Amino acid sequence: MDATPFSTLLRTESHDQHTEAEQSAFMSELLGGALGIGAYRRYTEQLWFVYRALERHWGALAADPVAGPFVQPELARVPELERDLDFLHGGPGWRPAAAPLAATEAYAARIEECARDWPAGYVAHHYTRYLGDLSGGQIIRGTAEKIWGFERKGDGVRFYVFEGVPNPAAYKRGYRRLLDELPVDDLEKQRVVEECRRAFTLNTDLFRALEPAGPLTA
Repeated sequence: MDATPFSTLLRTESHDQHTEAEQSAFMSELLGGALGIGAYRRYTEQLWFVYRALERHWGALAADPVAGPFVQPELARVPELERDLDFLHGGPGWRPAAAPLAATEAYAARIEECARDWPAGYVAHHYTRYLGDLSGGQIIRGTAEKIWGFERKGDGVRFYVFEGVPNPAAYKRGYRRLLDELPVDDLEKQRVVEECRRAFTLNTDLFRALEPAGPLTA
């Protein structure tokens, strides 16, 4: 590859897939207030399955030279998702009935496959989720607080609150440096770019699966 920093390459070469995910009908309608809190709750529930797949292999990946530097406890989202879901469901009784959509199952399965067999591919999924949560995820948080009256950075939106990251801008700079220093060759970096595109596409598939079957109404 050329002298372009890998973090820049990763962002620019996955731009189209990232934009498609961001502009999905489901997310546009949800954040536009056209869908009720039930849709937000269902989305949060599906994220729980995605992040369990992302985080359950951290113990095994921590010592890996490629993925290990990205295993950072301050990023963990599963506990926060569970707090949000307890709040959104009025208690912990939601767990026995929680079920992943087929698109969610496919997304989680690919993350787990990479976590087990291909650490560099896992990094692609880690990047698309956590850096997105620290960036565009903050827009989702603010919008959800306004639409549904959640307490600022409180129950219902704790998934988007990173208590262990007091300076998100500095943190993201450090994260991008880790990407730039990824200890793999150029061919492997191109494979990571392709996996990043795939991650965004899997996310888009999840959004499509969450779209209401009928006309979107307020």
